[in-house]
Amino acid sequence: MGVRLPRHRRTARRAVRLLVPAALAAPALLAAVAAPAPAVAAPARVAPARVAPAVIAAGEEHAEATCRTVTEGSRVTAYCHNPYPRTDRVSLHVECARWWDVDADSAPVEVPPTAYVELTERCWKEVAAAWISHDPAPAPAPEAP
Repeated sequence: MGVRLPRHRRTARRAVRLLVPAALAAPALLAAVAAPAPAVAAPARVAPARVAPAVIAAGEEHAEATCRTVTEGSRVTAYCHNPYPRTDRVSLHVECARWWDVDADSAPVEVPPTAYVELTERCWKEVAAAWISHDPAPAPAPEAP
């Protein structure tokens, strides 16, 4: 008969026999997962702003304020900065996920050159989509002589 190991050694050997096959199978299981699961308590979700197409006349420069949107729960905030010398009008549009939740559209806000604005809208429950629309402010009327 063989040498009998102390109890704690037998337990360790048994644990090794059980864990080694599991450790070898773990990479195969991880490779089978297509995408990681989203975190339960995710921080604010930052999404690039969807821009409504603007009609630009020939020879006119494309000068829209740069905007980004942040979604925190049911509240959406847009941060816009206008680095161009022409005033831009921006509006925040929020589409809510629930059929009974009213979608929100902010009033147009003028963003003068080098200015910064924040627009906030919300849904009662989840937000389905949020985007910014741009409307160039009309050029000032020429002064009468």
